[in-house]
Amino acid sequence: MHPTGTDPLVPGGGKDVAVGAASGANRGPAVRELAAGEVFSALDTSRRGLSAAQARARLERYGANELPRAGRPAVWRQLGSQFTDLFAVVLIVASGITFLAYALEEPRDAGTFQLAVAILGVVVLNAAIGFAQEYSAERTAQALEAMVPHTCRVLRGGERMEVPARELVPGDVVVLEAGDAVSADCRVVEAHELAVNNAPLTGESNAVGRTADPVVAGPPLEARNCVFMGTDVVSGSGRAVVFATGAPTEFGRIYRLAAAAPRQKTPLQLQVASMARRVAGAALAIGALMFAVRLPTGESPVTVFVFALGVMVALVPEGLPATLSVSLAIGVRRMARRHALIKQLLAVEALGSTTVVCTDKTGTLTQAEMTVTQVWAGGATHPVTGVGYAPSGEVADAAPVRELMRVAGLCCNARLIPPAGPGGREHWRVLGDTTEGALLVVAAKAALDLRAEEAAAPRVTEFPFDSDRKLMTTVHKSGAGYQACVKGAPVELLARCSDVERAGQRGPLTGEDRAVVVAASDALAAQGLRVLAVARRELDGPRPAQDEAESALTLLGLVGMLDPPRPEVNDAVAACRRAGIRIVMVTGDHPLTGEAVARRVGIVRRPDPVVVTGARLDAMDDEALDTLLAEPSELLLCRVSPEHKMRVVTALQRRGEVVAVTGDGANDAPALKHADIGVAMGASGTDVARESASMVLLDDSFASIAMAVRLGRSVYQNIRKFLVYVFSSNIGELGPILAATFAGFPLVPISAVQILAIDLGSDVMPALALGAERPEPDVMDRPPRSRRERLFSSAVVGRILFLGGIQALGVCAVFFWHIHSSGIPFNDFTEDSPVYREAVTLAQGGIVLSQFFVSLAVRTDRQSILRVGLLSNPALLAAGGFGVALMVAISYLPPLQAVFNTAPLDAGDWAVLAALGTLPLLADEARKGWLRRRADRRKGAPL
Repeated sequence: MHPTGTDPLVPGGGKDVAVGAASGANRGPAVRELAAGEVFSALDTSRRGLSAAQARARLERYGANELPRAGRPAVWRQLGSQFTDLFAVVLIVASGITFLAYALEEPRDAGTFQLAVAILGVVVLNAAIGFAQEYSAERTAQALEAMVPHTCRVLRGGERMEVPARELVPGDVVVLEAGDAVSADCRVVEAHELAVNNAPLTGESNAVGRTADPVVAGPPLEARNCVFMGTDVVSGSGRAVVFATGAPTEFGRIYRLAAAAPRQKTPLQLQVASMARRVAGAALAIGALMFAVRLPTGESPVTVFVFALGVMVALVPEGLPATLSVSLAIGVRRMARRHALIKQLLAVEALGSTTVVCTDKTGTLTQAEMTVTQVWAGGATHPVTGVGYAPSGEVADAAPVRELMRVAGLCCNARLIPPAGPGGREHWRVLGDTTEGALLVVAAKAALDLRAEEAAAPRVTEFPFDSDRKLMTTVHKSGAGYQACVKGAPVELLARCSDVERAGQRGPLTGEDRAVVVAASDALAAQGLRVLAVARRELDGPRPAQDEAESALTLLGLVGMLDPPRPEVNDAVAACRRAGIRIVMVTGDHPLTGEAVARRVGIVRRPDPVVVTGARLDAMDDEALDTLLAEPSELLLCRVSPEHKMRVVTALQRRGEVVAVTGDGANDAPALKHADIGVAMGASGTDVARESASMVLLDDSFASIAMAVRLGRSVYQNIRKFLVYVFSSNIGELGPILAATFAGFPLVPISAVQILAIDLGSDVMPALALGAERPEPDVMDRPPRSRRERLFSSAVVGRILFLGGIQALGVCAVFFWHIHSSGIPFNDFTEDSPVYREAVTLAQGGIVLSQFFVSLAVRTDRQSILRVGLLSNPALLAAGGFGVALMVAISYLPPLQAVFNTAPLDAGDWAVLAALGTLPLLADEARKGWLRRRADRRKGAPL
C-alpha cells in the first residue's frame, strides 16, 4: 500500500506528482493543479484507461483498494468480556462468598465447596457459549457483507466494464453517474453537470459541483476537481482518474480515526441490559430477605447464607445472554437465506411492528427487465416481439421508426452485456439503466448497428436525466452540424416540442397533434406500459445551453415498454394484507401504469383506488396530507419525486405508523434513512442506497420483504418464548423454597447445587432450541406489534406467572405430600434423612419434567402444539431429553447422589411426576383454545 503522506503513484518519465495532501515529500504540482489533458500522462495512463496487464501489475504493487479491517480484540479479551455480564458478575461474587464461607466454617461442609465450584462452573460454561456465539456471529456478518458486491465502472483498454471496487488501482479511469458511490480518490477529467455529496467527509450534505478545470493548491477536500472515496454522485455524470486507493485516501484517514470508536448498543440490547439489572437486583433483594427471615431461627449463618444463595441462584437466568445471541444470529441467518441482509439489529425489532410499506414499483414488484412491446410514431403503432434483454425479436414495419430508434439509442449510457459462454453467465444483462437497456435492445431488433451510429455521430456533451426535468439530452456531431437527442416523460417532453416528424417529413406540431400524442400515450400507459417520448433538434454548436438544447424540439414518437410483475409478489402482497400491513405504491411512473401494475399484483382490488400525483401533493398542506393518509383507502402515489417520498414517510410516522420504505437510487437515500426500515435493492440498487438502508434485498423482490417481516416477527416472538420459559421455571424453583420458609420447614426443598444443575441441564439447551423455533403458521395473520410494546409486556408477565405458578404448585404438592406421608415432624428432618433425600429428588424431578412440557407449551402463543407438530422441533426434544436423562442419572448414580444429596425414585414416583409435569401444558392448551375462540367470535361479530 502507499506510505501515508507520500505520493501514491510515481508516474513514468521520472517526474513525481503530488496527489494527496500537501507534503514536504512532494516535489511536483498536485494533480488538481494540472489541466485535464495533463492528468493522464502525470498518472501514467490514457483516456482509454489502463490495459488489463497494467491493472494487474498495479494491483500487485499498491494492494487492494480497501480499508484495513478494524482490529478484532484478542481472543483472550473476547473471552474475558464474557465474564463482565451482570449475571456473570453476580454469580462470580456469589461463588467467591461461598468459597469464603467454606474456608471459615467449622467443620467444613463438602456441600458448600461443591456449591461454590458449581456456581463458578455455570459462569465458565455460559462464557464459553457466549464466546462461541459471538465469534460465530462475527463470521456470519463478514460472510453476509460479502454477499453484497461493491462494484464500479471503469475504462480498461477503451472498453467500459464493471469491476469490483477493491480492484481499483491508481491510473484507472472511472465512469461516474448519478447514484454511484465513489470508490477511490480521483481527479475529475470530464464533468457534465457533475455534483457530489461530501457529507461523509465534511458533514455538509449539500450537493457540490465538480469541474474538470485545474484549481490552485489548497486543502485536498476543497479541490473542486476531485472526488473522494466514501462520497456519492448526486447528479450528472463524468469521468475521473484514480490517484489514491485504500488507506491513503482522505476517507481512509478519517476511517483510522473512527475505527477505535466504541460500537453503540441497539435498543433491544439496552432493553435486555435493563431487564438484567432489574432481575439481578430482585434476586439479590429476595436473597437478602430470605437470609434475614431464616437467620433468627437459630441456624448457622453459613447454612442460612447457602439457603439465601439458593434463592438468588434460582432467580438468575444464567443462560439468557447466550440464548439471546443465538436467537438473533439464527434470525439474521434465516433472513439471509431468504435474500434479506439485515445490517442492523434494530431492523429485526422494527420488522415485527411494521404497519406500512412504501414500495417502489420497478424491480421490487416487477422483474426489472424492461422490454419494449410497442413503438408509436406518425399515428401508427408498431408491435415488438421478444422478451427480456436478448436482442431476439423484431419490430413490425421497422422502417418508419428506425430514426426514432437511432435517436433513442444514441441518448443512452447503458450497455448490453452478452452471455459469458459455457460455465459463465447464461443470460444477457444490462450495465446501467434498465430503461435504456430496453431501448438498446429494440434498436437491435430494428436492425440498427448502434456502434456504427455512435461512430458516425460521436457524443460531445450531455445533460443527464434528473427527477425535476424528467429528461435526458445528449449532443452529437452530425455531419457539418450538431444534433440534440432527447428522451423523457411524454408530458414534459411534449411541452418542449414545436414540430413533429411523420414519414420522414417534419411539420409543425398543432394542438390537434398534441391531443393525438397525449391520447396515444395514455392508451399505452393504460396497458401497464412505461412510456417515453423521443425527440431531436439540430444545433449550431457543440456546447449549447441546456434550455436551448431542450426547446423547439421535433417529436419523433413514443416507446412503450413493459416490466412484468414478479410471479411471487401476489402471494407476498396477500400475506402483508393478512398481517395488517398497508402497502402504498410510490412510483415515478404514469398513474395509469402504476395502477395497472398494482392491480396485477393485488395492491389494488377496489374499483376506485386513490391515485395522487406529485403535483397534487405539492398543492396539499400537512393537514390535508394527514387527512389523505388517514383514509383506509388503497393509495397509489405516482409521478412523485424523492422530496415527495420523504414527505409522505414523515407524515406516516407523524401518525404513529412504523414505516418500511424501499429504494434503489441515490435520491432515495433520504427516505431510506428516515424510515423505520430502509430497504435497499441489492442487485439493482446504487451503493448509496445500500449504505443508507438498514436492510438489503439481495434479489430485489417484494416477496423478500414479506418473508423478512415474517421472520422478524418470529425472532421477537422467540425471544419472548424463551423469556417465558426461563422465568416460569425460575418461579417453579423459587416457589417451593418460599413455601418451605413460610411453612417452617427447616431445610430447603431444593438446594442451590440442584438449581444450578437444572439451569444448566434443563434451561440453557431448551432455551437455545426455542431461539431456533420456526415462525408460527398464523404469525402473518396477526396485527403488527406496537412500537411501544416492551419485552416484558403484561401478556408475557401474565403467562410467566400462569405457567410458573402451576409448576410451583405441582412441585410444592409432591414435596410436602412425600414429607407429610412419612409422619415425621418437621424438626426431626436432617439432610441425611432418606425421606428428605427422596423428597428433594422428587422436587428436582418435578421441576425438570415440568420444564420439558412447558418448553412444548411456549412454542406457540395461540396455535395448539398439535397443530405445529410435537416433533417439528427435534432440537428442543433432544434438549429436553438430555435434561430428563441428567435427572435420571442424578437420581440413580451414587457419585451424583453424593453431590446432589438425592435418592433413587421408583416407577410410581416417575408416573406422579410425569402427570404433574403435563399440567402446565394442558392448562396452556386450554388457555390457547379460549384465545382462539375469542378471536373467532370477534371475527364473526357484525361490523
